Amino acid sequence: MTARTAAQASTSPPTVREGAGYRGRVRDADVSRHAAGRLGPGQRVAALRRLREQRFDVLVIGGGVTGAGAALDAASRGLSVALVEARDLAAGTSSRSSKLIHGGLRYLEQAELGLVHEALTERNLLARRLAPHLVRPVPILVPLPAGPLPVRAARRAYYGAGVALYDAFAGLTGGARGMPAHRHLSRAAARRMFPSLRSDALAGAIRYFDGQVDDARLVVTLARTAASLGAAVVPSARVVGFLRRSRQVTGAVVRDLESGVEIEVAARTVIGATGVWSDDLTAMLRSAPGGTAGPVPRSGGPAAPAVRSGAAAGLVVRSGLRVRASKGVHLVVPRAAITGEAGLILRTATSVLFVLPWGGHWIIGTTDTDWSLDRAHPAASAHDIGYLLAEVNQVLDRRLTTADIEGVYAGLRPLLAGEDDATSALSREHAVVEPMLGLFLVAGGKLTTYRVMAADVVDRAVRRLDQGLDPGPSRAAGRSTPRRSVTSQLPLLGADGYGAMWRDRAGLARRYGVAVGVAEHLLERYGTLAAEVLRLAASAPEYAGPVTGAPEYLAAEIAYAARAEGALHLDDVLARRTRISIETPHRGEDSVRHAAALMAAELGWSPATVEREVAHYLARVAAERESQRMPDDRTADAARLGAPDVRGRATPARPA
Repeated sequence: MTARTAAQASTSPPTVREGAGYRGRVRDADVSRHAAGRLGPGQRVAALRRLREQRFDVLVIGGGVTGAGAALDAASRGLSVALVEARDLAAGTSSRSSKLIHGGLRYLEQAELGLVHEALTERNLLARRLAPHLVRPVPILVPLPAGPLPVRAARRAYYGAGVALYDAFAGLTGGARGMPAHRHLSRAAARRMFPSLRSDALAGAIRYFDGQVDDARLVVTLARTAASLGAAVVPSARVVGFLRRSRQVTGAVVRDLESGVEIEVAARTVIGATGVWSDDLTAMLRSAPGGTAGPVPRSGGPAAPAVRSGAAAGLVVRSGLRVRASKGVHLVVPRAAITGEAGLILRTATSVLFVLPWGGHWIIGTTDTDWSLDRAHPAASAHDIGYLLAEVNQVLDRRLTTADIEGVYAGLRPLLAGEDDATSALSREHAVVEPMLGLFLVAGGKLTTYRVMAADVVDRAVRRLDQGLDPGPSRAAGRSTPRRSVTSQLPLLGADGYGAMWRDRAGLARRYGVAVGVAEHLLERYGTLAAEVLRLAASAPEYAGPVTGAPEYLAAEIAYAARAEGALHLDDVLARRTRISIETPHRGEDSVRHAAALMAAELGWSPATVEREVAHYLARVAAERESQRMPDDRTADAARLGAPDVRGRATPARPA
């Protein structure tokens, strides 16, 4: 069997029963949960067919952590669910965070005790039950500055009380805290743990623990888990308008960016989880209406006449949300540039700065500044980079320079706007609104509390479904929907059996003929699904070796991303399924040809498609490098826009 034939066989879509639900009812009983959760080419074809033919209980717009979490929450309640994402899963904010699952130590100073408690509860759930393969403890030092003895004592007492309260909150979240307790360190002990700290600026430190995660992998795992419960997950599918009946949203017009075909997707409720794009959805409701769409037959519900593209003339739509975008820039430097066994949290004039170990690298960030330019590709400027270097160099014994930087990434945090102009003072809490009957928008929040946000918005959707005249297929068949979210009890794909597989990692490595370090690397990225990657690596020599220019990753991981994780373009695998684009000084340029060959075998790319993908990726890297030499946001934004998005080049076709 050729690699291409094997890929086609492994990505054949599972049978999904209309209106089926949680605990095995969403999929064919003969299909395993792992198989049902594959997001390959065959699954995408089947999911697009479902978008055309089915009427869903819930349509989720946005494939970030909140959208993927909402799709999982709804599917686990037995609802029929579709998730569409305009670009790639986690293409926006959800792949560009500080990689922390944390309570927010600094929020204690802002007296946001409820937010801290909620976040610590979620941190412990993720680390112990939901995703122990993805979330792990990371030690972080709070350095205590040097000074006169009374000042040093006061600082240690102040910060010590804050960290002790943080740990106390973690202990109140139910069950074990999930992280080790904090510890006070003398100056000598702090220097032993972090030799790169300047001794003349240090009086000691306090060590505490938080959770660390590859944010993009968390999102992909959430989406795959939702698919395993029957959700139709479709990346590269942009919502371009809404379907409406009178004052109720009844679905959306979705454009498949790979083919240009537009599909009218019928849904009883629609959830918008688009972060900094939330206002765009409200704008669609205000837009002038298009032509009247005829009845579209849907399995699971009657035909429904709908008007495309939004509201009736003169209808006033207020979202009730004010979302502002805050740009956060991070630097990635090699592990050898800084000597330390823990991370750092540092105070700055306006916020905090993290220096975090990340495999063979360090992540340094973040900035916290207002951003009103291109939201799809926020750009880091030379000013941002200089600011981060200046801040971190205040505590390091060897100054970092731009020559040390391997990668740079910028993301936009969606903040609920307040009265303060400083984005660091805006709320990290979330809100759910219903600007038009049947359409729910959720925004704000943080990576750690995605599950709470998802449960809140799905609760609202379920209440609207309960009030509707059309009971939907699940209720018509006599099945009840759980009144409350069950995701706090639902391990993500790869979590079941992870502890046992980790303890037997040496045996796993022997069975597949790889080094123990390779088995550990895969287990920490895929959990028990690592066995699937190892089987792929063992199936053919071209999958067994490392990726050219990125020895930390196996070639099998690139192929697996296209075969099972919804990757459609080189950006997807080099920037999100792996982190080659930020973890190598060449930013993926040395790896792009090898990755393209592996993806071509899985996705059936022609030579012309391979060249187009490679050219786009190289142009993207060049544009990002150029933007990072620009002095300010506007010039950096203009430079980054020099590389167009690889998606959306197909000519729009008539609605299907």
